[in-house]
Amino acid sequence: MSHANARLTFHGRCLLVRRVRIERRPKAHVAKELGVSRKCVHGWVARYDAEGWAGLRDRSSRPHSTPSRTPAPTEDAVVAARGRLRCGPDGIAAETGVPARTVSRILRRRRVPPLAACDPLTGQVIRASRHSAARYERERPGELVHLDVKKLGRIPPDGGWRAHGRAATVAAKARRPRIGYDYVHAAVDDHSRLAYAEILPDEKGATAAAFLLRAAAHFAAHGIARIERVLTDNAFAYRQSAAFKDAVAALGATQKFIKPHCPWTNGKVERFNRTLATEWAYQQVFTSNDERADALEPWLTIYNTRRRHSALGGLPPISRLSPTS
Repeated sequence: MSHANARLTFHGRCLLVRRVRIERRPKAHVAKELGVSRKCVHGWVARYDAEGWAGLRDRSSRPHSTPSRTPAPTEDAVVAARGRLRCGPDGIAAETGVPARTVSRILRRRRVPPLAACDPLTGQVIRASRHSAARYERERPGELVHLDVKKLGRIPPDGGWRAHGRAATVAAKARRPRIGYDYVHAAVDDHSRLAYAEILPDEKGATAAAFLLRAAAHFAAHGIARIERVLTDNAFAYRQSAAFKDAVAALGATQKFIKPHCPWTNGKVERFNRTLATEWAYQQVFTSNDERADALEPWLTIYNTRRRHSALGGLPPISRLSPTS
C-alpha cells in the first residue's frame, strides 16, 4: 500500500524512471505527464540511481530523531502509575505531573489496553471494548436521572476466591450454605453525574421505589430540588410495579424506558456501574461482605466530590451543582 501522502504509487515511480532513464525523455515533460513537480521527478531519479529499483519502494515518513518526545524514564513512570492506580489519564497526570494528553499518547504508544477491557483486580485483559458515537447530556441537574441495579455475589465471612484462590474455595463452597447476592441500586443525574447507591437485599418493585425516594432526598440535599424524568431499563420492578410508579408520581416526575436490548441508552448509570465495580467492589480484596459494604459510602463521597470525571473536563460531579445552605 502506498504512503498516505504519496502522489505516485510504486508502479508510477517505476514508470517515471523508465521514461527518464530508458526512454531518455526530458524530465520536465515526464513531470507534466504524471502530474508531479520537476523536483519530484529529480528526487525519484536520484533515488533510482543510488539504490536501483528497490529505492522506489515506500519508506516511513517518521523522522530519524524526535528530540521533543517524552523521555523513556517518564514513559516508564506513566505506565507504572497506570498499573498501580488503574485509573484514566487525568488521575495519572495528577500523580506524575505529565499532561493528560501526553499520558494518553504514551499509553497508546505503549499499547496499554483500556481499563474497560481489564480485570479491575489483576489488570489482565478480559474483555473487548465497545464504543458508541451517540452521546448526549441534559442541560440542567434533575432533568433526567438514570436508575439501574448491579448484582454482586456476597463475600463469605472468611473471604472468597479473590482472597484464597479458586482452588482453595471449591471445597469450602460445597460445605457452606448459599450466601446469595447483594443488589446495588444506583441513581445518576445525567447533567452533573452526581451518583447515589445503596446495597439492598433484592430488586423488587417496593425496594426500588423506596430507593428512588431516598435517592431524590440525597439529590435534594446537594441542590437538585426536583427530578423531572426517571430513565430505567425494562426490568419487572420498574415496568410492572405499582409501588415504583407511585414513587415516580410522588416526585412529580415522568418515567421513561430504554429500548429493549439496548442498555447503552441508559449509559450514564451503566458506566457508573462499571466504575463502581472497578474502583470499589473489586479494587481490593475484601475478607467479608460487611467490609465491602462499609467501603461503599466513603467511595461514593470520593466519587462525587474528588474523583476526576473526563466528561466534566476533569472535575468531580459536585462542581456542576450549586452549593446548598
